[in-house]
Amino acid sequence: MQNSKLFVRNLSFNTSDSDLSGLFAEHGNVVSAKMATDRDTGRPRGFAFIEMGSEEAAQDAIRALDQREFNGRVMHVAMSEPRRSGTAYGSKY
Repeated sequence: MQNSKLFVRNLSFNTSDSDLSGLFAEHGNVVSAKMATDRDTGRPRGFAFIEMGSEEAAQDAIRALDQREFNGRVMHVAMSEPRRSGTAYGSKY
């Protein structure tokens, strides 16, 4: 199975879905970009999931963007792990 979903953490709370979509589009087709928000308050939680059009585009984005500063914070970009029952989000971090 092809994995093209990325987990991005340590994001500025001012980052929007469209900011992420624009940044990751430099490395391939972005299928979706979604900042996680607190379900009670609606405030950003500082991480996001980006789905790229291909695994190759996802790997390219990791190489280019992991440990890069964006909106004043150093992002951490990795492949998203499949969600396990009982976990808050799908990453090994």
